[in-house]
Amino acid sequence: MKFLAKPLSMLKFAAVLFAGFLAAGTAQAQQISIGVINSQRILAEAPQMKAATAKLKQEFEKRENELKDIEARANALQAKYEKDAPLMTEADRAKAQRDLGDLVKDFQRRKREFQEDANQRRNEEFDVALTKVNKVVHQVAQDNKFDLILQDTGTAYFSPRVDITDKVLSALNK
Repeated sequence: MKFLAKPLSMLKFAAVLFAGFLAAGTAQAQQISIGVINSQRILAEAPQMKAATAKLKQEFEKRENELKDIEARANALQAKYEKDAPLMTEADRAKAQRDLGDLVKDFQRRKREFQEDANQRRNEEFDVALTKVNKVVHQVAQDNKFDLILQDTGTAYFSPRVDITDKVLSALNK
């Protein structure tokens, strides 16, 4: 009896092995659907990104104009100082240098604060917009039964046949 048990277990093993090969062959026969999105186009053309950019521009326009005014005043003060310095007394020259230095320091401080605030707000706004874009990319992938979506950044080549940027932009415009 022990002699017959071994061939049956070997037969079962062979059947399981054959079924595994058959399943692997079937899996390889299935097509994989791949899409590529042009991330630069999406960033430039998506209405969510345009809205975020417009909102930030409106929010920071006043401060940006104030910085331009301070810079213009500093440049005018510098030019006036260079022109009038030879005719000024030592005390007047020292006061003019101090005033110019204070104005330049104020400008640099305000510019640094402006840049930090603008970067923080840009990151916040773009995170919200990119979250929406990513949801739409996932939805387009599911609706069109894509197995893999790639971004064009870092991709050496992709055929226009797999470019789904227009589908994503169309979905974003809805």
